[in-house]
Amino acid sequence: MLTWTTRRSWWLAFVMLVTGWDILGNSAVRATGGPIVAWGDNSYGQTTVPGPNTCFVAVAAGGFHSLGVKCDGSIVAWGCGSTWNFGQCDVPTPNTGFIAVAGGHTHSLGLEADGSIVAWGCGEAINNYGQCNVPAPNTGFIAVAAGLYHSLGVKADGSIVAWGYNNYGQANAPAPNTSFITVTAGERHSVGLKADGSIAAWGDNIYGQTDVPAPNTGFIAVAAGAYYSVALKGDGAIMVWGGTDYGLANVPGPNADFVAVAAGGTQSLVFTADGSVVGWGCGSPYDYGQCNVPVPNTGFTTIAAGAFHSLGIVGLVAPVPAASSWGLVVLALLVSIAGSLVLNYPSMACGVVRRETSAIGTALN
Repeated sequence: MLTWTTRRSWWLAFVMLVTGWDILGNSAVRATGGPIVAWGDNSYGQTTVPGPNTCFVAVAAGGFHSLGVKCDGSIVAWGCGSTWNFGQCDVPTPNTGFIAVAGGHTHSLGLEADGSIVAWGCGEAINNYGQCNVPAPNTGFIAVAAGLYHSLGVKADGSIVAWGYNNYGQANAPAPNTSFITVTAGERHSVGLKADGSIAAWGDNIYGQTDVPAPNTGFIAVAAGAYYSVALKGDGAIMVWGGTDYGLANVPGPNADFVAVAAGGTQSLVFTADGSVVGWGCGSPYDYGQCNVPVPNTGFTTIAAGAFHSLGIVGLVAPVPAASSWGLVVLALLVSIAGSLVLNYPSMACGVVRRETSAIGTALN
């Protein structure tokens, strides 16, 4: 098991404090955000970012819709064309106080600064799996994820709460249900990252997407694609497992120095310390340009992947932690005192220790 020195753990807390990045995969609301860059399939308007395209601080990609959190804590949603509108773009009121978002196939989740989750979409015929019915008590959540028809949240005590479609066990977090720091969802599987740097995966395993490769240690970020999983190691290398058709296993070389990862229907995305995004996969017949990052490919600080579209935020500057981020700073300090924090970061200069919790519900089948 990897261990952290107290000095390094305090440094992580410092990074969280001065940058606004949190170790749980949520983008805390900042004073100064940036525009969203979107590319790939636009059949439902999911890459047409509404104006004004400014001051976004978090982004998520659903199956065929997109979501962004603004500096003021409001959510903007787009896509959801007339033939694929189940209310997933209709953000409930009051639209304020949000710190993170997640997009599923036909539903959306928002995490509020008070630790509660708001769910919407799930048109009457689509919500028969209960993916919009957040279990009580709806409080104390620190991260959210949305899959095809299931939803997940991480509590402040490190446990995972899951609800919705469960025919493949994707809503059954394995025991011991403790020490999770983030979670992500594929179509019918779920993947969680633990504080000791190990990964737990459960649900549908038809393509081996829950078979975490050995050694299961030293991970700092995870993302679940439609039928595959991808994770980032502390040395900046990427590991991929599960259904790796469409070129998804072909991680571009050199496989090193990556700092964030996202997974979609047939594409994976990473970005490096210089803020450039690298995409791969997108094999025929599912190449909609979701791997073709627009120029200039620089300055990215956040990435997200939907079914066949990709999103990123550029130019997040002068970040200021939101009130909820202070709790995460305290969490990092407490864990450092306990001596069990094993998160790492590949680039001190980058100051980024994070991943997107936007989960993907896709229509590949």
